[in-house]
Amino acid sequence: MADKKRPIIIGVTGGSGSGKTTVSRAIFNQLVGHSIMILQQDSYYKDQAEMTMEQRKAVNYDHPLTFDTDLLVDQLKQLLRYEPIEKPVYDYNLFTRSDETIHQEPRDVIILEGILILDDERLRDLMDIKVFVDTDDDIRIIRRIQRDMNERDRSLESVISQYLKTVKPMYHQFVEPTKRYADIIVPEGGENQVAIDLLVTKIRAILEAHGNKEVFDNPDTTI
Repeated sequence: MADKKRPIIIGVTGGSGSGKTTVSRAIFNQLVGHSIMILQQDSYYKDQAEMTMEQRKAVNYDHPLTFDTDLLVDQLKQLLRYEPIEKPVYDYNLFTRSDETIHQEPRDVIILEGILILDDERLRDLMDIKVFVDTDDDIRIIRRIQRDMNERDRSLESVISQYLKTVKPMYHQFVEPTKRYADIIVPEGGENQVAIDLLVTKIRAILEAHGNKEVFDNPDTTI
């Protein structure tokens, strides 16, 4: 690996339900067949095994302090050195980190996705492109309701209560202000195909400029 330049990190952020995951996967899908991965900030929620279930449920999961950012920074630096990592797994049913980890090999392109990835200067400094997905509050709450009820077995009442109590105020206090750090702002998330195409073109150009042309001949992808 000594003759290769460092991997490229693309940060994709936005509020819960903004479409940041859709944008990340759309970029990934356009580069299928290349050396690319998606790393989600949600995997790096802090371990809460010492807390009771009641205490875990009361945690504000939209606050920067709920993330183990030190670990995320350390593991990103490992990937930048082309070293594999053991990625943590968060259990949404138990509201804490799982005992299991996922072995992750390094890739030439890392898409880092999460609501607060631009909040920490250490993370920002590692990114080559910073993207903020900007979507109206009404659309975001509808998407969150659909996701949490269908995928996480939450009740409508609990989703709305959490949104009003923590998600919305934390978005305006911590997430939206990070928009000023973004290189690119993408309105309407995954529906904005023009923005996605432009991002993919830019990623290809950066890879070629970094001398990573071999990435286009390396059929090695993972999420």
